[in-house]
Amino acid sequence: MTTTTPYPPDPQAPHNELPGRIMAREMAEQPAVLRRILSQGAPAIREVAEQIAARAPRFVLLTARGTSDNAALYAKYLLEIRLGLPCGLTSMSTTTAYGARPDLTDVLVITVSQSGGSPDLVASTRAAREAGAITLAVTNNPDSPLAGVSEYHLDIMAGPERALPATKTYTASLLTLYLFAEGLRGGTGAPAKVLPDLAERLLARQHEVRTLAARYRFAERMVITSRGYGYPTAKEAALKLMETSYIPALAYSGADLLHGPLAMVDNVSPVIAVVTDGKGGEALRPVLDRLRGRGADLVVIGPRHQVEQASAGFVLPTEEVAEELQPILEILPLQLLAYEVTIARGQDPDAPRALAKVTETR
Repeated sequence: MTTTTPYPPDPQAPHNELPGRIMAREMAEQPAVLRRILSQGAPAIREVAEQIAARAPRFVLLTARGTSDNAALYAKYLLEIRLGLPCGLTSMSTTTAYGARPDLTDVLVITVSQSGGSPDLVASTRAAREAGAITLAVTNNPDSPLAGVSEYHLDIMAGPERALPATKTYTASLLTLYLFAEGLRGGTGAPAKVLPDLAERLLARQHEVRTLAARYRFAERMVITSRGYGYPTAKEAALKLMETSYIPALAYSGADLLHGPLAMVDNVSPVIAVVTDGKGGEALRPVLDRLRGRGADLVVIGPRHQVEQASAGFVLPTEEVAEELQPILEILPLQLLAYEVTIARGQDPDAPRALAKVTETR
């Protein structure tokens, strides 16, 4: 069963705010949030990582819903590629609905949740801890029920997020998970120090995104694809577009796109490709060739040379940041795109219909 709990109104918010003003303000806060994590949160993240590394977990299970699930998928790529730790994304209903109790001795269970309040996340984490798991909660609320039932907690330090579409909590979760993964392997996370300034520069290019958004004002369907580290970005971008503009947006791994869904792409089909500069982008290259061959309306978010071969795109400064950090920047123009498309369609991205800030799934 799923119920929704409205987020408390912001007493500071003016009553006559224009549509999308809250989401716009929170997107603009992201560079400051990234700086806060790097300057204030990093020591605590490293300490937790060192304590967990000393316990030598043999496997990692990641648990989340919605936007946080896409952050968890990013963590899966990080932990498997950079640490060689096998990871899985959990199905919470196996414990909450079916009552399964697997042996989780020496397994690290990471639960990612903005609010830390969803009953199924709390129940599955409690069950995991009782089954012998090392439990870590990654939330924006250190006083949440989820933080309370977990052995360890990481605060993503994003501050209150009032718009229903999660923006700053997503990028804050990604950076927190990156620093945690680096801490597990004894790293300092120093390469992430460039992110706040780069994020500021990207968000200042909103006029470019507004031009792209005009392509999708009357779109009836969209496909978003990527591979490797970019795949969580594709899934999060699709979620943002669906929950704000109500455009059905389908996210596929490039490999999966070739196994059937490519048949629905034709010369009027809008496709967005998130191209990381690295091995994921190299693996996506045959997919891009197939999309061009089908005459798809292809927009690329990524390196300049890939954007120049597409119908249009948004150039990312990929040469300034490692592939595993690019998702923290890739999502920014796509958040702006969801915002601009929604405004162009005459809707309010701050308050999508039928949604609430805290979704209580049981």
